[in-house]
Amino acid sequence: MNDAMAFLLWTKGPMLNLALGIFALGVAVRLVEILILGRAKNYAEPRAPEWIGGAKALVSRTLPDPGTFRRAPFDVLIGWLWHIGFILVLLFFVPHVELIRGVLGFAWPALPTPLVDVSTALTILGLIAALVHRLTHPVKRFLSTGEDYLIWAVVFMVVLTGYLSYHRLITPYPLALGMHILSAEIFLILVPLTRLSHLFTAFIARWYTGAHFGRKGVEA
Repeated sequence: MNDAMAFLLWTKGPMLNLALGIFALGVAVRLVEILILGRAKNYAEPRAPEWIGGAKALVSRTLPDPGTFRRAPFDVLIGWLWHIGFILVLLFFVPHVELIRGVLGFAWPALPTPLVDVSTALTILGLIAALVHRLTHPVKRFLSTGEDYLIWAVVFMVVLTGYLSYHRLITPYPLALGMHILSAEIFLILVPLTRLSHLFTAFIARWYTGAHFGRKGVEA
């Protein structure tokens, strides 16, 4: 029990500080890289405000288009299932909301715990289904890299350890909670170092593309 408590305190202390430091530095570097790419001066007369095209692209490129759904309905449904479930658990689970309140000084209402619990279970199932599909689909298996499997494993462990610790399915409890916190910290470290950076770069790219095409007066 003492070892488990020491592990929990380590994840809440030194490891948390390290993870947050790497996350903050990595995200800052990524954003600087995007900004220093620059943007060529456009001397053409704009045909429409850029912000309209940017806003439209944020919506249209976030929602699945009918063509994509017809070609790959499984990918769209499973992708939306586990992404939405992950976001709901991350932002609306009572302990997470209180953690956000402690860090930022404000937060939002949490969802009922049973709803978050179901979302967690569906997220776990969605992630397993996505992995099985990747392993059994010849093209996806060929295109998949070690980074793809690493990202899947870390996201899966964050959700799974959270579910196991909440339901006290691992004993002692400090060990279960420490495993969950450590998984989340590894996730934070990997965000700026892997394709998980799309958590923030995707919206920037969508806005830029939409604004660029919107200025021309065409659809992005």
